[in-house]
Amino acid sequence: MSCYFISDLHLETERPDITRAFLRWCQNLPSSTQSLYILGDFFEVWVGDDYQNDLIQSVKKQLRALSDRGIELAIMHGNRDFLLGHDFTQQTGSRMLEDPTVETILGKRVLLMHGDSLCTRDLEYMQFRQQIRDPDWQADFLTKPLPERLAIAQQLRQASQQKSADKQTYLMDVTPDAVVDIMSEHQVDTLIHGHTHRPNKHSLQVNDQPCTRWVLGDWDQQLWVLNFDGQSFSKQVIPLEQFD
Repeated sequence: MSCYFISDLHLETERPDITRAFLRWCQNLPSSTQSLYILGDFFEVWVGDDYQNDLIQSVKKQLRALSDRGIELAIMHGNRDFLLGHDFTQQTGSRMLEDPTVETILGKRVLLMHGDSLCTRDLEYMQFRQQIRDPDWQADFLTKPLPERLAIAQQLRQASQQKSADKQTYLMDVTPDAVVDIMSEHQVDTLIHGHTHRPNKHSLQVNDQPCTRWVLGDWDQQLWVLNFDGQSFSKQVIPLEQFD
């Protein structure tokens, strides 16, 4: 059996190559696949489950095909697609994970996160995150007409890109103490997250015990996948051009 972990695909109409690669990658998942975990920023933007286009329809159709094969699908909100909702999970046969969540995967307890909540040194972002994750803010946003929601999302996206360009690098990475604290709180020796676009395997000590933090990579010129077979984790980095 195998379980796969991905994040930060940032699917959008401007990058049909990434969507095409994801669809074909899904079609090639082996029969031994037990589950697929998508840990946030699956879509570049999500303004509500009522918004549809060809990209969204094709992705939902592929996810439903995986679910119909008996593959368990679990999705976590990211900082881009935090409005993914009940309709999406119902239509795709997936379940939504809280952030953070501890899952027992093939007998191993693993802490799963998107990763943005660990970037505690970026105080401006943490305040913004608190605002957009507030249920009242989200409910109010979803009452707005779709064109208005799309316009607001575009404004937020542009502002985020500008702020990221101006920020010091360390602010956009996780805070080491925050990692230790969350792993200690949940009593796990393995953490998997995305968000930072800095794929790596980090070894650390938590309560004098050896632990591992896997950072998932984003999908751009390559596909970045983490696999767990019940014994060990292994990464797969696949050139995007392989799916042309």
